[in-house]
Amino acid sequence: EVQVVESGGGLVQAGGSLRLSCAASGFTFDDPVIGWFRQAPGKEREGVSYISASDSSTYYAHSVDGRFTISSDNAKNTVYLQMNSLKFEDTARYYCAVARMRNRKRGFWDYTKDEMYDYWGQGTQVTVSS
Repeated sequence: EVQVVESGGGLVQAGGSLRLSCAASGFTFDDPVIGWFRQAPGKEREGVSYISASDSSTYYAHSVDGRFTISSDNAKNTVYLQMNSLKFEDTARYYCAVARMRNRKRGFWDYTKDEMYDYWGQGTQVTVSS
C-alpha cells in the first residue's frame, strides 16, 4: 500500500519555526523528486519547495527562499521542510507529493506543477498567528 504521510504542522506565532516531515512507503523509489505544496483558503495550490533525492538539487519558491530548508533522509524515505521566520501568509495546508522517477526530459523547474507527481499525502495544517 502506497503511503505518503505528513506530520509536524501546528499553530505557531509569527517569527517562529516548524519542521514538517513527509514519510513515504509502499513503493520503490527509483529516482524520486519529493515536493511540498501548500494551499490557503480561497487560493490555488502552490509549489513551495522540492528536492531531487539522487543529487539533492532543490527548488524554493521566492516567497520562502531564505526561510525554508528542504532536506531528505533517503535511508528513511523521509523528507523534511524546516520553516523558520514564519509569517502570517505562510498559513496554509501543506501537502507532500512524490514523483517516483525524475523525468530528465523535463526541466527541474517543471516540478512546480502538480501533474509531475504520482502520490500525494493528506496534508498537515500550518497556522501562523500574527
